[in-house]
Amino acid sequence: MKFGIIVFPGSNCDKDCRTGIEAAGFDTGFIWHRDTSVAGYDCLVLPGGFSYGDYLRPGAIARFSPIMDSVARFASDGKPVLGIGNGFQILLEAGLLPGAMRRNAGTRFICDWINVRVESEGTPFTSLYAEGDVLTLPVAHGSGNYFAHPDVLAQLNTGGQVVLRYCNELGEAASRANPNGSLENIAGICNETGNVVGIMPHPERACEAILGGTDGRRIFESAAEWVRGGVRVGQGA
Repeated sequence: MKFGIIVFPGSNCDKDCRTGIEAAGFDTGFIWHRDTSVAGYDCLVLPGGFSYGDYLRPGAIARFSPIMDSVARFASDGKPVLGIGNGFQILLEAGLLPGAMRRNAGTRFICDWINVRVESEGTPFTSLYAEGDVLTLPVAHGSGNYFAHPDVLAQLNTGGQVVLRYCNELGEAASRANPNGSLENIAGICNETGNVVGIMPHPERACEAILGGTDGRRIFESAAEWVRGGVRVGQGA
């Protein structure tokens, strides 16, 4: 099992992802944004940071990197793709996930530990969790305020595409638990087939107890278990 970590100019969580994934027991490799091949990788991760300095808006330039064509093909083959923070924003800009990101409510950069509730266990990255599990994970972003047209939002809800919601310690999606103003407390979503997932919290920073928690570890363990099961989207279990 090998995770490929896409590195853009301005990425700053690529090494965090490598450390967290390897702490979970899996191999990793870096893929430079100018590369055009993702051969040899079982799962792709687009890490957090400030790709291209967040010029125009987060992810708007990174979506045109040469590697993104290969990421799109990898995703269309039903293989697992995870965008974390800025990686989530890039997936939105590239059209691999629906919706958009706005500046945080209050326009302040947020760096804190928050709680999220698992809404779906039907993705490669949440298959080892149970629906309703509450995770404590760190966030660090200035544009994590998820927005979508009401029709898109309805489709996300009816299609089980909301993966994580901000919540309190009891698992309640209370407004005070929402750090950025995201619609319906959405912290993570997936595409219609479930193999492409974008989340704002940083699981790679919660894979070792010495860092404050291990709730993020199962996200990578889930992907590995899913790949080992040999399941591809559309093939069934």
